[in-house]
Amino acid sequence: MQTKNSLHDTIASLVDALAKKLIAKRWCMATAESCTGGGIAAALTDLAGSSAWFDAGYVTYSNAAKQKMLGVNSAHFSLGGPGAVSEEVVRQMSAGAVARSEANVAVAVSGVAGPGGGSAEKPVGTVWIGWCVEGETSAQCFLFEGDRARIRQETVAAALQGLLKRL
Repeated sequence: MQTKNSLHDTIASLVDALAKKLIAKRWCMATAESCTGGGIAAALTDLAGSSAWFDAGYVTYSNAAKQKMLGVNSAHFSLGGPGAVSEEVVRQMSAGAVARSEANVAVAVSGVAGPGGGSAEKPVGTVWIGWCVEGETSAQCFLFEGDRARIRQETVAAALQGLLKRL
């Protein structure tokens, strides 16, 4: 497990690498965030000049916001649906962020950062990350350990690593 400072440095390095790739492709990106509360967008905009490749960030913490701002299907939140922390939701969030912005790519996150809110099926630390690159969506589930701040930082790093891999 990385220390807080080394994780911060890792995130800064990932942002720098991502910026270079997006600039080379002449692409912009967007974020759709729930459990990170805008942390990914904040990390991206920590880099000077990010306006050249970062278009929009959506913080959709509530299910209603996910539906209204990103077009996530309300059936996902109904009884028997997969819920907000699911593959289906992050795929729709990432696709919705691209559709509603000038971005070519997007990353979306939804998870249980804790300390409460976990269940047997989705314990604290469960995070789904989704990516949309040129209309293709993909998603991956992670189980991070640590306190709320740590889980959120690990999510930011994993989201950026995943997008870099997909570019």
